Amino acid sequence: MPHRYAAMSGSVLPYRFQPEERPVFPGAPYAPRQTTLNRCLYALSALVMAMTAGLSNGLVSVNLLWISGNVGLYASEGSLLLAVYVAFNATANLLLVKARTQFGIPATMHTVLVVLIGGQCLQMLWPSFGMEVVAQAVSGIAAGGLTSLTLYNLFQVFPLRYRPMALVIGFGLPPLAIPIARLFPIDIIALNDWYGLHVIVATMGLAALTMLVLMPLPPTERAKVFEPLDAATVGLTIPAMLLICTVLAEGRFLWWTDAPWLGWALAIALPLLGLALLIEARRARPLLWVRWFATVDILRFALIALVFRVALAEQTYSAIGLLTLGGLTSDQLHTLFLFVLFAMVAGTIAAAVLAKPERFTELMLVAALVIALGAWLDTASTSETRPTQLLLSQSLLGFGAALFLGPALLDGLRRVTLKGPTHLVSFVVLFSTTQNVGGLIGVAFLGTLQTARARLHAEAIAESVSLGDPGVISRLAQNAEGIARVVIDPAHRQGEANALLGSALQDQANVLAFNDSCWAVTWIALATTLLLLSTLVNSRFRLFAGARHLRGNE
Repeated sequence: MPHRYAAMSGSVLPYRFQPEERPVFPGAPYAPRQTTLNRCLYALSALVMAMTAGLSNGLVSVNLLWISGNVGLYASEGSLLLAVYVAFNATANLLLVKARTQFGIPATMHTVLVVLIGGQCLQMLWPSFGMEVVAQAVSGIAAGGLTSLTLYNLFQVFPLRYRPMALVIGFGLPPLAIPIARLFPIDIIALNDWYGLHVIVATMGLAALTMLVLMPLPPTERAKVFEPLDAATVGLTIPAMLLICTVLAEGRFLWWTDAPWLGWALAIALPLLGLALLIEARRARPLLWVRWFATVDILRFALIALVFRVALAEQTYSAIGLLTLGGLTSDQLHTLFLFVLFAMVAGTIAAAVLAKPERFTELMLVAALVIALGAWLDTASTSETRPTQLLLSQSLLGFGAALFLGPALLDGLRRVTLKGPTHLVSFVVLFSTTQNVGGLIGVAFLGTLQTARARLHAEAIAESVSLGDPGVISRLAQNAEGIARVVIDPAHRQGEANALLGSALQDQANVLAFNDSCWAVTWIALATTLLLLSTLVNSRFRLFAGARHLRGNE
């Protein structure tokens, strides 16, 4: 039927969409032919949506250490902000996909963006930890919707035959906001108790809303899709994810066995999640197709996606932790993350060009090897390691991450198309969970490993140090001489010299522990390579066996 839509001429006239221009999935817009100018504007809109989605959390996550200290929060309290963001981002599409289908893209996303901007403005007017938590929750929901908008805008840019390329680029753009966030000077972000951070996020939200109004997407096929049991599923899943993410974020700070409430939180979360899945398993038209999740192919897909995300925590935790231990701030890491940004762009382009159904597994296998190599290069770091020495390793990790994301996403969507559009929400929630919660699991795992290994290395170093050793005596003398002008009392000076030596030994133990975490990522990436290789061999064997069977029948 005709729709009133700005067709190729730019005027709003009745436009009859062709069959090939119909949306592939529920809630997606039509994809009519566009003028060159419109394509350029939709590409700009996609970029704005992607950066808004990524920067809303990226600016907080990469500066969390300084934010926490500046506003008087403990590290464990600051990490709660990430937990809230991840929980709401992972579950956002439980509602957003159906909301876009029932109410349309403009009504849904206008509401989300207005709430995002309002949350940032309220935090600027009445700054508090509670308001920051609310702002992060809204950012998580908005990011889920903005990632889809990035994709839908790119569908207007690329012709139908390049739709897979649009998918790869659409999901590859938001992660670029993380290295971009590290390029912002801290002085600008931290302006007036982090007022600058909220101004940037609110401005990006306003820019996204402006682009959505000025360049509206084509209409969607709307239908009444919400059901009463959806509320029960969402009402159980969100608190369950909040509790799980909180445990993952807090465990390494409070220590897993020292805070009983962590166990109680899991004891509450797992039954809530189990009840939600039980409800979905018994529904005729579920939000989450639980039985599909339990198939071998989907379990393997989820495991590989989750393990990859865990491995990529080496960049966000191990490398940054090592450099922070050396006294460096974000402002001194700009060159490093500029290289990472270029590497991620290159990886996204490579994935967009090379991703074909017959190459999905091969590309993911190559990505795993690249990540393994990057992590291995970091295993020999020392207390003297500086950003220039990590340019290659971190660029490899960025390239590998971007190279993996596109083929993994297309492989999952290929499985969705085999089942039909009813499985879209299930796949989006599954993939989002593996990437978001997987990131928290990765940091929790590497942080726990690093802490435990640092204790062991510190004990080993302490046992090997003898106060009668000439090297130790010389180091103590140097320490005492360095503080002689400040500390006059000889006994006090000697005590301070001993403390400085102890601090240096603890730093060395931490460096060795960070190296151990890099080794762990290396082995995880190699194990993923073997899993992908076995999948590839099994697939080729079944193809070969099928071909032989057909020849035999002839």
